[in-house]
Amino acid sequence: MFYKTKGDKIICQLCSHYCQLKEGQTGICGVNANEDGNLTCKVYGYPSALHVDPIEKKPLYHFLPHTNTLSFGTVGCNFKCPFCQNWQISQTDKFSKENYISPKEMVRLALHHHCPSISYTYNEPTIFFPYIKDIAIEAKKVGLKNIMVSNGFMSKELCEEIPNYIDAINIDIKSFDKSYYKKSLKGDLDVVLANAKTLKQKGLHVEITTLMIPSIDEAQVEAIAKFISSELGTDTPWHLSAYHPDFKMLDGEKTPLETLKKAYNIAKKYGIQNVYLGNVI
Repeated sequence: MFYKTKGDKIICQLCSHYCQLKEGQTGICGVNANEDGNLTCKVYGYPSALHVDPIEKKPLYHFLPHTNTLSFGTVGCNFKCPFCQNWQISQTDKFSKENYISPKEMVRLALHHHCPSISYTYNEPTIFFPYIKDIAIEAKKVGLKNIMVSNGFMSKELCEEIPNYIDAINIDIKSFDKSYYKKSLKGDLDVVLANAKTLKQKGLHVEITTLMIPSIDEAQVEAIAKFISSELGTDTPWHLSAYHPDFKMLDGEKTPLETLKKAYNIAKKYGIQNVYLGNVI
């Protein structure tokens, strides 16, 4: 059900905000609401973006390489990243109901486009997991894999359930500053790290991405590298992606290549086997 009741409220258990919602209220994500005492995912069946992508674009480099993946997202997000590069869909709750796509139809689309996987991406998939779950059940019937691209802030309860439906996940570690996570992103670094460890321990294929925003210094890169190496394993791929000004962070410049190279060298110092530089062209 993804929620529990508390008096005249329900507590959403999709992400670690655990929003307590009275009748008619919507959570921080903007898309999950208390309707008649039940949790309703308002974007269920309504993708805002739907494409066939190379799986490397997720980015996943060590899971079904050189294949395409049917990729979609909805609107809404449980984070408020000021540098969001998909803010047009993640930071709105407005969407069209003109085209409903059922779970079975989504699977048919993947098969039609010869995609061996479906990726839940573009905005935070945790917030539309009720839709994901039903698609994944249908996808597994025909041998398709399921992929999430996530900020890692799912609830503890959902983190335990994800391995029943999802085969691979790319998790963003956006910083290693707890205060920055809380104040600027509206999340919790400790939750993200704990969930990454849990999902890796439960056998999911895990890759990590860090967007090299200006506030990430070499000390943070060291800390992330140490976490990946010691807690996830040196076999865990790490994607270091160049930042460009967007959304509310319009000052500054794109991450210099030299900064990415320094981060790459730090990763290698900690023994991380597969490190990739993204958005460098």
